[in-house]
Amino acid sequence: MPVTRRLLLLSALALTVLMLVLHRREAGESPPPAPAPPEVRHDMYGIERAGYEIVEGRIRRNETFSDLLQPFDVPYPKIVALAQKARPVFDVRDLRAGKPYRVYLRDDARRTPAYLVYEQDAVQYVVFSLNDTMQVTARERPVTVTEREAGGVITGSLYNTLVDQGADPALAIEMSEVFAWQIDFYRIQKGDAFSVIYEERSVGGTPIGIGRIRAARFFHSGRDYYAFYYEQDGEANYFDEAGNSLRKAFLIAPVKYARISSRYSGRRFHPVQKRYKAHLGTDYAAPTGTPIRATGDGVVIEARYRQYNGNYVKIRHNGTYATGYLHMSKIAKGIRPGVHVRQGDVIGYVGSTGLANGPHVCYRFWKNGQQVNHLRETYPSAVPVAEAHRAAYTAYAEAMRARLTLDAPDTTPKATDD
Repeated sequence: MPVTRRLLLLSALALTVLMLVLHRREAGESPPPAPAPPEVRHDMYGIERAGYEIVEGRIRRNETFSDLLQPFDVPYPKIVALAQKARPVFDVRDLRAGKPYRVYLRDDARRTPAYLVYEQDAVQYVVFSLNDTMQVTARERPVTVTEREAGGVITGSLYNTLVDQGADPALAIEMSEVFAWQIDFYRIQKGDAFSVIYEERSVGGTPIGIGRIRAARFFHSGRDYYAFYYEQDGEANYFDEAGNSLRKAFLIAPVKYARISSRYSGRRFHPVQKRYKAHLGTDYAAPTGTPIRATGDGVVIEARYRQYNGNYVKIRHNGTYATGYLHMSKIAKGIRPGVHVRQGDVIGYVGSTGLANGPHVCYRFWKNGQQVNHLRETYPSAVPVAEAHRAAYTAYAEAMRARLTLDAPDTTPKATDD
């Protein structure tokens, strides 16, 4: 077709379209909308779904960062450069066996790797971009916090009761921490009861764990115990119904949710020496490697190995109190004489070094230079609710208390060993 004729036809077509638009405007009609751009969808890690083949896996034992990428023909110098670029964000030597990862391959003939995603936990993950401008970013999934309630009468164990309620059994550990000085959780009895208001954390609708306990009530040995989480002057703590702090100068035990295997006694048959002698401590049996915590603030005065004590740590808390922790598998990094520790700091790990026939920590307690039974001592509480916050706290505690109902617990007082 001659060029002149083609131009005339195009001009006529354009004029026809213009006349149609003008006619619609005169008739009050709107021009047809422009087509919407295609929707861009991203996956759980914020990466565009289209255009990639995804290879998923879990880190195997002794698998390295290089092992993840070399099967996809990523040059070794590029792997090294990416690992170095990641250092301010994530040390690739910290890959943990069992953790999930994804490799995103471009939908091209060479299946070129574009991204590697390593999931540190249910919330945190790291994105390694293998594009021309290599980047490493640490990201987090949004966490939803929902208030939940649980409660019941204990017929077997607290753990089983929570499972029967459909609640996370981790609540047992959390409650034992909240009531660490009010209730001996090694001696929970049938007929005890509890009611708890707590936070459940979830990602994408899937629960990932327990947040803080907001309020709790525990009926134990014929007595009610309350705990209310409250913040004053920028510091939060748990208080009872009268506004007294539940936190004491010392934790009741140096390990979480272990069992007492041997109590303080003036005459006990020693399982190794096979003779009767005084046992001036309390043994808490737990698996080897279980973290051992400082039960109070203080200064480390000994941290070494001795023939009978094995690996042990001794802490001076003030002019009156000192504590000792014996038979550790190892002493925690950085724990040495002169180091200040806070209540709850990990100072070592359960073991069976020294004169021991099984994994446990022998916890010893000195008062004015004499070893005493820590379970029979009375300790002062931390700072109570300040007078300036008293009215607000009372109103809050009463509102929460009204929600902490129990299902007809056995109110008959029970005998204790105290």
